[in-house]
Amino acid sequence: MKAKLGALVAAALVAAPFAANAQVTPMPGFYIGAMGGVNFLHMPTLGSTKEKTGFAVGGVAGYDFVGPRVELEFLYRQNKAKGVGKNMYQYAPMVNVLYDFMPDSMVTPYLGIGAGVNIWEYAWVSTADFAMQGIAGLSLRMTDGFFANLDYRFMNTFAKGKDFQNHTVLVTLGYKFGPPAPAAPPPPPPGATPAQYIVFFDFDRATLTAQAMTTIRQAAEAAKAGNKARIGVTGHTDRSGGDAYNMALSLRRANAVKDALVREGIPASGITVVGRGESQPLVPTADGVREPQNRRVEIVLQ
Repeated sequence: MKAKLGALVAAALVAAPFAANAQVTPMPGFYIGAMGGVNFLHMPTLGSTKEKTGFAVGGVAGYDFVGPRVELEFLYRQNKAKGVGKNMYQYAPMVNVLYDFMPDSMVTPYLGIGAGVNIWEYAWVSTADFAMQGIAGLSLRMTDGFFANLDYRFMNTFAKGKDFQNHTVLVTLGYKFGPPAPAAPPPPPPGATPAQYIVFFDFDRATLTAQAMTTIRQAAEAAKAGNKARIGVTGHTDRSGGDAYNMALSLRRANAVKDALVREGIPASGITVVGRGESQPLVPTADGVREPQNRRVEIVLQ
């Protein structure tokens, strides 16, 4: 049993470095998934001290806040006690709180903790007891919303005088429902000329410099003075780095400018944020070239 668990974990660790540098655009949203795997049951106080290997299947639904996640899980576990000839059936609804350490990476490690009820049946005994679990795993995220998780869960059931544990290795296949793509800002009325401001960034950074803040304040003052109800904020990158990474970086830059505009008194509801990645360079360059003028966010007042 331990060899099987080790092989699964080793496979994930071997695959992780190949995707560690790949990037996805982190977005909050609801997700669902189906789970299945192997379960090792340790229950020395319930009649047998031998290892009992079984299976686990279930489902999960949750919400990803980009980093923290909260989810509702239901798992069914079944194990047969060696030498006793009886099956242990477990039905465990749990609430989990997890944290993804690299939410903008295609492969991210995560840790979590959960609590709930374990309803178990064994040797003509059926009861429900409080249970807690710890979770450690790796998640592989695809840009189309699909994901696959490999994790280990240690669950302790606090049965009255007869605590027992489950060691579960699970594979989860799921889908995350991201928010709809932001609509492009509507065209200005005929005869109106939109005002445009450009904020530049350092290489591979989304932090605002002093010069960038000066430009943002000018745009905010112009918007308030001209009663501009709509502001378009579009992020761009140069052509160094991968497409997926640059798309995420352009969004971080655009959101940094939006947050600064809000602090300057512009309502967030009137700001539209769009990321273009490296697709619309201000200065055309070959792929891989670091061009300072392409690392920018454009602010358009309409």
